[in-house]
Amino acid sequence: MSYTVLFDLDGTLTDPAPGIIGCFQQALTDLGHETPPFDELKWIIGPSLRSSFPKFMPDGADVETALARYRLHYGGGGLYDLTVYPGMPEAVALIRSEARRLFVCTAKPETFARPIIDRFGYAPLFDQVYGTTLDGSLDDKGDLMAKIIAEQGFDPARAIMVGDRKHDILAARRHGIASIGVTWGYGGAQELSDTGATHLCERPEELAGLVKRIAADWR
Repeated sequence: MSYTVLFDLDGTLTDPAPGIIGCFQQALTDLGHETPPFDELKWIIGPSLRSSFPKFMPDGADVETALARYRLHYGGGGLYDLTVYPGMPEAVALIRSEARRLFVCTAKPETFARPIIDRFGYAPLFDQVYGTTLDGSLDDKGDLMAKIIAEQGFDPARAIMVGDRKHDILAARRHGIASIGVTWGYGGAQELSDTGATHLCERPEELAGLVKRIAADWR
């Protein structure tokens, strides 16, 4: 059966909260800004940090400087401060055995996404890792998805996006791609449903079966 599956990274394949939030807090502290508590920052996982930093900085503050401080800490080791969701490597391996191609489609800069995929054992399961650019030109996930479609040439009508935030669902809708919103990440069932997720999945153990059922309708 010929179909393609795209996977978000943060909140879908891995739980990156300690690294992302910790480095975000450190960047704000470095620049003398007030730092919110850890539990109040979980929402920053998923969207571009370029759009998140301004919410904690005065008008006119240099967001690129904040991003540079974040990347200094994150690239210095914070990117590996995460856990792999139990059952997800096995779920992806099962999907890999059925699907034609698998790609990572993440709002994380590609320069950070690739080493994470390599280090935590996902690399053999994916054909390619796609992430954003450091200059922000692909911060819109729909634009990133457009790049993947153009380069890989797959049929969006025979593709599935798996992700945990509204940005994943909206990007999939823009390109006519079916979507699975996973509820173990950071968006939650309400956010995913409100933005039009085609399906919801509550447990990694149920993901491969759901993908297979969706794809069966394309025969």
